[in-house]
Amino acid sequence: MTTPVTIIGAGLGGLTLARVLHVHGIPATVYEADASPAARAQGGMLDIHDHNGQVALRAAGLMEEFRGIVLEGRQAMRILDRDGTVLHEEADDGTGGRPEALRGELRRILLASLPADTVRWGHRVTGTRSLGAGRHEVTFENGTTIDTELLVGADGAWSRVRPLLSTATPRYAGRSSVETYLFDGDTRHPAGAKAVGGGALFALAPNQGILAHRESGGTLHAYVALCKPQDWFDAIDFGDAAAATARIAAEFDGWAPELTALITDTDTPPRLRPHHTLPTEHRWERVPGVTLIGDAAHLTAPNGEGANLAMLDGAELGQALAAHPDDIETALAEFEQAMFPRSAEAAVDGDDLHEVLLGDGAPHHFVSLFTGHGQAG
Repeated sequence: MTTPVTIIGAGLGGLTLARVLHVHGIPATVYEADASPAARAQGGMLDIHDHNGQVALRAAGLMEEFRGIVLEGRQAMRILDRDGTVLHEEADDGTGGRPEALRGELRRILLASLPADTVRWGHRVTGTRSLGAGRHEVTFENGTTIDTELLVGADGAWSRVRPLLSTATPRYAGRSSVETYLFDGDTRHPAGAKAVGGGALFALAPNQGILAHRESGGTLHAYVALCKPQDWFDAIDFGDAAAATARIAAEFDGWAPELTALITDTDTPPRLRPHHTLPTEHRWERVPGVTLIGDAAHLTAPNGEGANLAMLDGAELGQALAAHPDDIETALAEFEQAMFPRSAEAAVDGDDLHEVLLGDGAPHHFVSLFTGHGQAG
C-alpha cells in the first residue's frame, strides 16, 4: 500500500494506528493540536486489558516496552462505604489480566516507536470537507490545509472529522467528575494514602463517589463523581480553586475525613471532567476515504475501556489496511463492521457499570460483583 494515511489526533488510538502501519511499511502522518508531547498532562492510570489493549500492543510489537512501564501492585483494589468501612478488598497477586500503567508513559513508548517526523505538532483542525472521489481536505488553525485519500479521525469526543460521516454529537451523561491530586501521599497525606491502599479505591454511595488510585511516587489521583446536571457545575467558579474545592466537598458532608481529604487536601486546583457520550449504537454508512477510531467513533462515560478500545481500533484498522493494500474501501468496511458491534457492547456494559457504581444500590451492588452476595441498600 503506497497511499499515505492521514491521522488526526496523537492520542493512544492514533499513535497505535501509526505504529501498526509503520510495522507493515505503510506511511502515515499524525496531526496533533498540542504544540509538543509535553504541552499538557496526559491523565492518570490505565488498566490495559489482556483481551483488547494488550492485543493492540502485541500487534504494535511493543509488549516488552509495555511491561517496562507497568506499575506493580496497582491491580489491588478496595471498596469502602462512606464512613470508611472496608467492604471488600483484593490484593494484587500478579495473576490479573489488567496491569496498570500511566497514560503518559504509554503514550511515550508509542511516540518513541515511530519515525521522528511522523507527528506534526501544533496542528489544530478547524474544519474538514469532502473533495469528492474519496479525497478530503483538512484545514488547520495555523492557516495550512492538506488533502488526503485516506483520513482517520482519532481526535476524540469533539472530533472535527466525525461530521464527514455522522451527524451525531456528544450529549451530557448526567454526571461529572472533579479531578484532584495529592502528592507524596504517604508522608504528606497519610490518612488519604491509607484509605486508598496500594491500588484503586472505590468509596461509593447513591449518586456520588470518590474513586482514587495510587500512582507512581506516592501520588494519589482522585476522581470525585457526582450525578448532577450540567448547570449545577456551571454555577461553580472553578477559577477560584478554594471555593470550588469547598463546594464539591460540601456534597460529601458526613463522609469519613480520610475520604473527604482526597478532595480538601488537593495539591492542584480541582478540574471538572464532564461525562459525555455518543449514542450506544453509533454507526454510519461507508463513506469513501475516511473513518473514525476511539472516542471519535464511540464515546462513552469513563468505564475503563476507552483507551483499550481506542488502541484496539488503531491496531485492527492498521492490520486491515495491511491485509488489503490495494483496496482501501474493503479494508475500511472490514474494520468498521468489526468495530461497530464491539463498541456498542462496551457502551452498554459501561452504562451498566455506572449504575452499579453510583445507582441506588451503591456501594453494595458493586461489592456483589466480586463476592456474589452483596446486599442492595
